[in-house]
Amino acid sequence: MEIDTITSQQFYSSKESTGNKKLSADNSIFDINGKPLDMVIDKSSNSLRLFVLIGTFILLFAGAFLVYTFQSDFDQFQLERINSVIGLPFLILATALFLFKAGIFLYKSFLYFKYKPIESVTDELLPTCTVIVPAYNEGKLVWETLMSLADSDYPEEKMQILAIDDGSKDDTWYWIQKAKIKLGDRLAIYQQPQNKGKRHALYRGFKLGTGEIFVTVDSDSIVKRDTLRNLVSPFVNNEKCGAVAGNVQVLNNKSAMLPKMLNVSFVMSFEFVRSAESMLGSVLCTPGALAAYRNTSVFACLEEWINQTFMGEPSDIGEDRAMTNMILKQGYNVLFQRNAVVLTNVPEEYVGLYKMFIRWGRSNVRENLMMAKYVFKNFRNGSKLGARLLYLDQTAKIIMSFPFLLFMFFFIATHPILFVSSTLLSILVISSFSAFFYARKYSASEALWAYSYSVFYTFSLFWITPYAIVTAHKKGWLTRGLSEKKLEEYVTLERYIPSDEYSA
Repeated sequence: MEIDTITSQQFYSSKESTGNKKLSADNSIFDINGKPLDMVIDKSSNSLRLFVLIGTFILLFAGAFLVYTFQSDFDQFQLERINSVIGLPFLILATALFLFKAGIFLYKSFLYFKYKPIESVTDELLPTCTVIVPAYNEGKLVWETLMSLADSDYPEEKMQILAIDDGSKDDTWYWIQKAKIKLGDRLAIYQQPQNKGKRHALYRGFKLGTGEIFVTVDSDSIVKRDTLRNLVSPFVNNEKCGAVAGNVQVLNNKSAMLPKMLNVSFVMSFEFVRSAESMLGSVLCTPGALAAYRNTSVFACLEEWINQTFMGEPSDIGEDRAMTNMILKQGYNVLFQRNAVVLTNVPEEYVGLYKMFIRWGRSNVRENLMMAKYVFKNFRNGSKLGARLLYLDQTAKIIMSFPFLLFMFFFIATHPILFVSSTLLSILVISSFSAFFYARKYSASEALWAYSYSVFYTFSLFWITPYAIVTAHKKGWLTRGLSEKKLEEYVTLERYIPSDEYSA
């Protein structure tokens, strides 16, 4: 079964740059040597991807061979650790942590197999909903987002769509106005006088919204036709449901290697992890790309949320995790709908990716501290054990990041070959679960990227969690904004929109 990417291939094929190209009479694009450009791009990119995959497995199997070859050295290293003052306590702690993580994994696997998404309800039972789309420097992507929402299989009379431009510096406001012309009264548009951050744009949407359910969608995301219906239905069947997380997949997974890797990672993160969390009524984060909230649960914490601070500074990141935390604290269940799919853009280069992970890491540190204040109290009726286990699982990862980082550097300094080979063997074993999981649900060939992603993350992004901990107080979205060079490419709104077009 091939992965469903909806419009991603068609969407991106129309956005290729046409610099240094020639058009034929039938509008085919050729490079300066007369070769069809799409063939040139596909051949070069496919060759590089094949090289990366082959290289990944050469590395992993080489690591396994080295572990076998140096088995006696590993035995000696273990004896040295056991006989040292620090080594034995560390080994005991590592073993205990491994057993805890293995137990949590088996528990999540059990819950995953029990999970089933809630079936959608009829038009008559569907509640009114307000869809809020905050946008900042998204360009034409916001148009695509709004068009996909308008095309949803949801009663028009029950759906209000709000688009809020958060002081963009590019042509985002132009495309929002174009969408308004196209959709008419179905879409209400607003422009913040200046860029104040996504949280403030959402806050304005919450205050303006009239629906019983609020749905938030990122402005670089595309929803399926049945997504909104499936996302909102749990609120009808479960009065204890305060929020629902959507199923996020990668939109630009055909355009670069990093998105292909992340696509496998996202499926694991959402369809496995959040399915298990949903069975416990304790999904820890409703993603910004697609989430739904009961309006009463939002209004109960809205002022606390918009005025949230960390170490005396206003919080301008992690608005989705913060809202989820505050709704869980009220005693509501937070669920996941696997059949509510949204495709979203992810970074295609290393710099954008690590900045996104830093932002997520800082948010996790902050919200884990907030969750500690209520998770061991009587915050909800019924069982609270599941939520507490999930909290301890995340906290253990954060707390142990520094000890394991120090151990890693010590291992590299004293036994570099043993470190590299054992790490590669561990990746080969552990990543196989993600690969098999993805292959079973989608595509066996695409599943191989699970191994490349694990190698890439282990050796180039291992520092994210420790860095996020020591910089948790820092502000800033990191991945937003325009460079001066890019800003020069845009013209004024008046030049974009002839007056007679907008008055039509």
